[in-house]
Amino acid sequence: MITVHHLNNSRSQRVLWLLEELGLPYEIKRYQRDPKTMLAPPELRAVHPLGKSPVITDGELTLAESGAIIEYLADRYGAGRLIPAPGSTARLRCNYWLHYAEGSAMPPLLLKLVFRRVEAAPLPFFARPVAKGIAGKVQQSFVDPQIGLHLSYMEGELAKADWFGGVDFSAADVAMSFPLEAATARGGLDDRYPRLQAFLQRIHARPAYQRALERGGDYHL
Repeated sequence: MITVHHLNNSRSQRVLWLLEELGLPYEIKRYQRDPKTMLAPPELRAVHPLGKSPVITDGELTLAESGAIIEYLADRYGAGRLIPAPGSTARLRCNYWLHYAEGSAMPPLLLKLVFRRVEAAPLPFFARPVAKGIAGKVQQSFVDPQIGLHLSYMEGELAKADWFGGVDFSAADVAMSFPLEAATARGGLDDRYPRLQAFLQRIHARPAYQRALERGGDYHL
């Protein structure tokens, strides 16, 4: 039995979604973020040394990293669904988006989150203007332009097909869900990017996505 070590409001939600798309039985072990730090609890380190989510266990296997988990599940249990054949051009494209989601799309969104927290952090009155000024300048000069660059790139890619992997829904779209939902929450994904908004509407309407939300619980970024 596959167990998903599921942290609330995290990347592990898309692992639940993939399992629902594949129709696989699974168990959920739940972990809650610290309400002050928003970090994962130390209990996750008993599962994987980094103490991060998502992590799955499947028999004797313990596997972390979203892209690796998505690829493993689709390869082992997909029976030809949701991921193209190894060595094919379609597989190369799918793998690209699996890596792009975390390797390129998420870093500027994570920086955005960090600097917004710096702006809102309780600081001595004499330090607050300096911290806010630095955080605002970094966002304006680097973080926001980088996010805009990636959103425009992704918008252009969806002009070629409805899905990131091509004409069919695939594991690539599962991987890409999290950065796009994060961009909606804090990265400026709005009406300027109609194809990305339409993509999110399509995935949110999928029955498997809805079932994953029911099992995973509240999901807010």
